[in-house]
Amino acid sequence: MKKLSVLFENNQQWVANQTHQNPDFFKNMADAQDPKYLWIGCSDSRVPANEIVGLPPGELFVHRNVANLCPHTDFNCLSVLEYAIDLLKIQHVIVCGHYGCGGVRAAMQDHQLGLVDNWLRNIRDVYARFKDELEAISDPTQRFNRLVELNVMQQLLNVCHTTIVQKAWSRGQPLWVHGWVYDLRHGTLKDLDCCVSSLDQVENIYRIRYP
Repeated sequence: MKKLSVLFENNQQWVANQTHQNPDFFKNMADAQDPKYLWIGCSDSRVPANEIVGLPPGELFVHRNVANLCPHTDFNCLSVLEYAIDLLKIQHVIVCGHYGCGGVRAAMQDHQLGLVDNWLRNIRDVYARFKDELEAISDPTQRFNRLVELNVMQQLLNVCHTTIVQKAWSRGQPLWVHGWVYDLRHGTLKDLDCCVSSLDQVENIYRIRYP
């Protein structure tokens, strides 16, 4: 088997750099993690979560998948969410999409891709819900960008509708859920101003009251 020697060389250089800056870096990393943020983002290799927000290892708990989705049937995402909130006691959940997302673009087309078509149906559901708004946008790029934003906002709501988040709010745990978009061309983040921090901001039909 051919070894990926360049990656091991990069690792050794990274270790050397980290220990030069802080001799206790890896000791501290091994002891525990205490992040205050959960990042739910896209798997796209151009969207490195820690680097975008300038946080070192240990300060950002990360879950990534194609097109930053949070379906209610995805036990992987739900398990990450529960671990982050119930055990790590994170205070902020950030759902972050990005302009130029291949998953969102594919959902706007009718090409057969395979298994991922079933995953992308979640984005097509968002398109169908906001069809009038989206199809009133004549410029294809602007329509694409708007669907990226709408998808983030829908996934944020999906997070807020979970029993995990609502239980946290019911017991008084401070928790904010944010919707952001990353701009690949400029490296900047856009806050979609759709932060949710309490059950009162959730539509009645989705609310579950806990004693």
